[in-house]
Order: sequence, then structure tokens, then C-alpha cells
Amino acid sequence: MAKCFLVLEDGTIMEGTGFGFMGNTSGEVVFSTGMTGYQESLTDPSFRGQILTMSYPLIGNYGVNPKDIESDKVQVSGYVVRELCDSPSLYYGHQDLDSFLKDNKIPGIAGIDTRALIIKIRTGGTMKGAIVHDDPAGYLEKLRKMPYPSDSNLVGDVSTKEVLHFPKEGAKKVALFDCGVKNNIVRELSKRFDLYQLPYDTPVKFFRDHEIDGLFISNGPGDPAHPALKETIISNFKKLKDDYPIMGICMGNQLLCQVFGGNTYKLKFGHRGANQPVKYKDRVFITSQNHGYAVDPETIQGSGLEVEQVNVNDGTVEGMRHRELPIFSVQYHPEASPGPRDTVFLFDDFQKMLEAKR
Repeated sequence: MAKCFLVLEDGTIMEGTGFGFMGNTSGEVVFSTGMTGYQESLTDPSFRGQILTMSYPLIGNYGVNPKDIESDKVQVSGYVVRELCDSPSLYYGHQDLDSFLKDNKIPGIAGIDTRALIIKIRTGGTMKGAIVHDDPAGYLEKLRKMPYPSDSNLVGDVSTKEVLHFPKEGAKKVALFDCGVKNNIVRELSKRFDLYQLPYDTPVKFFRDHEIDGLFISNGPGDPAHPALKETIISNFKKLKDDYPIMGICMGNQLLCQVFGGNTYKLKFGHRGANQPVKYKDRVFITSQNHGYAVDPETIQGSGLEVEQVNVNDGTVEGMRHRELPIFSVQYHPEASPGPRDTVFLFDDFQKMLEAKR
């Protein structure tokens, strides 16, 4: 493997070896604490625009297989690992990680001291970075002048461009607003509902023309307060919120906060991994998470929304419920993939909510 460099906007340059696609890339450098699930993370649209670092030191040991893909391609901008396994188990994987990234034209870098890198991010916060194959010092000024990925409408990049229908005879009809939805959310919903997967900016007229029973807002990348979202999905949901039961996941939690007049803020380094503890109804659930923003709880006081779930580690908002309307949302991923399925029952709760509304 060729010599390669990870460049950070604070001037840090780390040398490693390149794998995957041999090109330069840039993005926001973040980290995930998951011990497994690298394939699901790589293909999660919520990672759009980011260079993903894995805290677990050996990556690629079980290869890549078609079953655990969470979207139609690799979504990260780049990939950082301590050690790349080039001889994965053939029992589980059908392809090695190196060739998988090559096929998707995504650069990776191995041999990085990921422990030191993650400590730097936890101390200084997420920052812009680049994977480059020559002149890392010369690339630094270019990197510093680049906008942050979240300045763009990343949701618009990853949302479906057309209405998709997953029919289920006799089931309640649910409209899924696709802000960058993972495949397993679609699977969980289509098992229970007659499902319509919609572009994130679908106008209100769609619901006047279809007999929809409930609304669902998915996960997604970028800043939940981006102007393009305020002008479309947030504005539309202000008109729809009184008429339908609603559930949101991750970005959906942050968007619903704004629908009711609340605000979000950027976390120092976010929550990414499959081992985040959440307190809910006097129990602690281990959850899968991938987000860099959070709900400001003070801004939803008096809105009708109340915080009912919190992160045990830092006390941030992990779930909300409306006091009067049939609306709830969570910041984590009950569909897992990767991670524990401890909270998959929330999809059943949403189904019961729709059945109760006649």
C-alpha cells in the first residue's frame, strides 16, 4: 500500500498507508465507538460528508456482504483505521474491505494512531480533515478554506428523488419522509405498514390526495437547522402536525423539535457507535447512535413536547413525546444495524398509536 496522509485543519499531519480508492478526499473527521458494524456505518447516509474513524483497532476481519448494506453505496467521504485486515473470514464476508472501497471510489488510510486521533477530537471537537497522497503541508491551506460539509444541504443529496411504494394489504398507510433513511428503517416499517417513501421536501398537497394514516421522519446527515430544511420539511410539518400521528428517528427528532419552535445545537464530537446508554422509563437501554447535533431542552418548554429520554453519559436529549398529540421521537436508532435491538419495540408502539387513532 502507498504512503498516505491524514491532514487536519488544526495543522496535524498523520502518516499512514492508503487503501481503497487512491485519490484525495476531504470532510468532517468524526469517530465511531462500535466494535463491529463497519459495513453498516460505511453505508449509513447520516455519515455523508464525513471522514469516519473507527475506535476499534482491527477493521475488515469479517469482510463485506450484501445483506448488511444500509443504502445503495458507501456514504462516507473517507475512512480511517488503525489496522486493516486484508484476509477476512470467507465464512461471513463475500468481499474484502479494500476492494469494497475501491469499487465505491472511497479513499481509506490505515496505520493511524486512532487512539491519539480520537483523543484530539474529544478534546478539540470535530474538525475538517483530508486524506491525501502527496504534499500534505501544501493541502492544509486549501483544507482550511473549504466550507464545512454541513453548510450544504446534505439531506437533499441523499433523499429519494421519487415516491417509492411498499404495499401491505390491509395495513395502515404511513408516509416516510426520507432525509437519508437507512434500509433497516424501511424494512421495519414495511413489515408493519403500507409504506410510502417520500422525498424530504414533499409538499402538503400529497397528503390531501392520499389517505395517509401516519407520518415518519427518518435519520439524515448535516445540520438539522439548515435553511433548505426550514423552508421545506419543517415548514410542511407545521401544517401537518395536528392531523397525523408522527414518529421521528435521529434527524427526525431534531426536526420535530424545530416544528414546535425549539432549537438544536452542535455537539462537540457527537454520538456515534453501538453502545450508547439511554435512560427511559426507569430503565437503561443500550442504543445505536449516529448524530452530531442535539435538541436544546430549554427551547421546547411550553411547546407541548416534553423530554422523556436522556443520554446517561452526558444528559443530552434522547427522546421526546407530545403531551396531547400522538407524536414521539428518539435521537438514537431503534432499528439498530449496527448495534443492539433493545428498542425495536418502538416501531410497535408507533403501530399501536396508529391503530388507536380511528
